[in-house]
Amino acid sequence: MTTFKAYQVSRDGDAFTGAVVERSTEDLPAGELLIDVQFSSLNYKDALSATGNPGVTRNFPHTPGIDAAGLVVESSDAAFAPGDAVIVIGFDLGMGTSGGFAERIRVPAGWAVPLPAGFDLEGSMLLGTAGFTAALALDKLERAGGLTPAQGPVLVSGASGGVGSVAVALLAQLGYEVVAVSGKPEQQALLLQLGASTVLPREALLEGGDRPLLKETYAGAIDTVGGDMLFNAVRSLRYGGSLAACGLVASPQIPATVLPFILRHVNLLGVDSVQLPLAEKARIWNRLAADWQLGDRLEPLKTELTLDTIGAAIERIFQGRMVGRGVLRL
Repeated sequence: MTTFKAYQVSRDGDAFTGAVVERSTEDLPAGELLIDVQFSSLNYKDALSATGNPGVTRNFPHTPGIDAAGLVVESSDAAFAPGDAVIVIGFDLGMGTSGGFAERIRVPAGWAVPLPAGFDLEGSMLLGTAGFTAALALDKLERAGGLTPAQGPVLVSGASGGVGSVAVALLAQLGYEVVAVSGKPEQQALLLQLGASTVLPREALLEGGDRPLLKETYAGAIDTVGGDMLFNAVRSLRYGGSLAACGLVASPQIPATVLPFILRHVNLLGVDSVQLPLAEKARIWNRLAADWQLGDRLEPLKTELTLDTIGAAIERIFQGRMVGRGVLRL
């Protein structure tokens, strides 16, 4: 295959339009691995890339897609051979480098993780960067924050989104009591199905923002939205609790004081899946394929997409109508 199909975004002034086009492998960037992409997934960052957010993508035309899973076609690195199944997420994929919304990508070997035993390519992209980030946040809460199910409830904000919904399912499967916060009341039944013990409206986490501390309620939290909700969750942590922050869809700013940190000994932990060293990425993927295997638990979250429908799905993200995980079948 010297040509392949891709979803390509073009720029005309301040306008950005996407279309399915035919590209040549000769136009792909340099890299040790040429990969036949079988599946990708749709993330909020992909939507930003597709609409010209300069913090994500600056050069157009461009193929978004920060996730890809597929089979190696060509390799100049001894660690990989044609036919090897691999996962690529993060680094520069789909940002400055032609991404996974295409039948082919070419990337450095240092971006690829071998598909763990017991995992399949579609399952890895049902998780994608969003699910991986949820797992990374919980891993950090347990390793750095000492969180265990016996310590009490764990809050998840933005629970109907990609990261939040997987976080709810993973926490519940591991025996945690999960309090899910969502601005979509129509998704309450889904969140309860995923394992949430309680579902709160967004407004409940915004109350009391004028107080320095709130009632000690949560042993831990995973925040995907930022802004006032993040710091209200910090104010609600029990003594010694931790919050893992991995999103800013509401705001990158937080109305913070030092009081929760010095009076309740709490921790605010940052989570990044983009530049995470490859060995750490492999460790998290292996956990998701083994002791953190979710099986069919995420099936209610899946929306299957194609190159022809990815553009409409990107629009749904900005309209606040995208729920769960969009899996792109190439």
